[in-house]
Amino acid sequence: MRRRILLSTLFVVAVTALVLGGPLAFTTWRLVEDFTRAELIQRLERIADRLDDEPPGTPIDRAEIALAVPAEGQLVVSVPGVSVQTVGDPPEDGTIAESLPFGQGGSITLSEPISVMRTQQVQVTVVVILLVVLSVGTGAVVATVTARRLAEPLLDVADRAARLGAGDFRRAPHRHGIPELDRVSDVLDTSATALADLVQRERALVGDVSHQLRSRITALVLRLDELSTHPDPGARREALAALEQTERLSEVLDELLEAARAARAAGAEPVDLRTGLTEVADEWRPALESVGRRLKLRVPDGLLARVTPARIREAVGALVDNAIQHGDGTVTISAREGANALVVEVSDTGPGVPEELVPHVFDRGVSVQSSTGLGLALARALVEADGGRLELSRARPPTFALFLPPARADDVVTTPRPATTPR
Repeated sequence: MRRRILLSTLFVVAVTALVLGGPLAFTTWRLVEDFTRAELIQRLERIADRLDDEPPGTPIDRAEIALAVPAEGQLVVSVPGVSVQTVGDPPEDGTIAESLPFGQGGSITLSEPISVMRTQQVQVTVVVILLVVLSVGTGAVVATVTARRLAEPLLDVADRAARLGAGDFRRAPHRHGIPELDRVSDVLDTSATALADLVQRERALVGDVSHQLRSRITALVLRLDELSTHPDPGARREALAALEQTERLSEVLDELLEAARAARAAGAEPVDLRTGLTEVADEWRPALESVGRRLKLRVPDGLLARVTPARIREAVGALVDNAIQHGDGTVTISAREGANALVVEVSDTGPGVPEELVPHVFDRGVSVQSSTGLGLALARALVEADGGRLELSRARPPTFALFLPPARADDVVTTPRPATTPR
């Protein structure tokens, strides 16, 4: 888009320069010729006034008249019955000349080399061309600045919309100073909040329904187990059949929940945690250094998690931002391999989470200070969308742990090592 804006503006500037510059150069070229001829006529008028004061046939005072003759020019005085008188040598190349009537049927002609006028015409035309080039250059600079000013906010809004589609529901406080784009950003923020609430309610509903169904199914299985020991063969047979159907129902419930988790994590892919977390550290390190704090990164090589890159980046970024707002001291991002998951921990050396807030630290609207209380809730939603979980593993000093699903075996492409020759 930036390229199209730039090319469109440059095209308009170039067309304007050609439409105005061409006629301006032609007009300037003609004006120089008109000025040159006007100057010759003025010189002729002064010479004619001087010669009118002399009796007919009087020789020309060359010393006085020569002052009015241009350099390398020639004056020719022609009077009937009197020999032609000249002042100056005739120009070798082409000439430009003007004549005036003089005396009784006579005339005076003043000429100069046309090369002098051509030199002036070329000089003035070059100045016009330089001005046109300068205007095109100025237009190019203005077009570049305008294209950047329009394209960068649009790209930022497009990126914000893409992150929203990827499950990043955090608000973006940055605005661009363009009312229309700022309005779009406001709408995206409102939509992000609404989607976050919707996803959280849906996830809570699924969790509650799953818990209630499992509880009821478990109770039903216990009752059927009891009935399966009934002395009546018919009752026992029906109880075993019902128990088999109940087990199938439990399997169907597990499959549906697994399908829902897989749908939420449709964009998940193998991500090298060292590379992804290094990008997060590079992004947030300047913000910590500006307040006199440090950020440490402790991530070994070879940890591959199956997550959505944008989600894990935004989730860890939200935890680092929370450490900046509410924590103190050095912020540490570390990763390790757990029993059934990869564990990413974000910690600082601050006072930690108050005891009364520990059970509600991930609830929306809960905050130690006057912040919105959305960051941790959205971070948990992002992690859970990829099938992971986010927990407060330690309140003081605060440590948040992300448990991420490891990459599957079929996701990892192994490169065979070159064969070595035994020594």
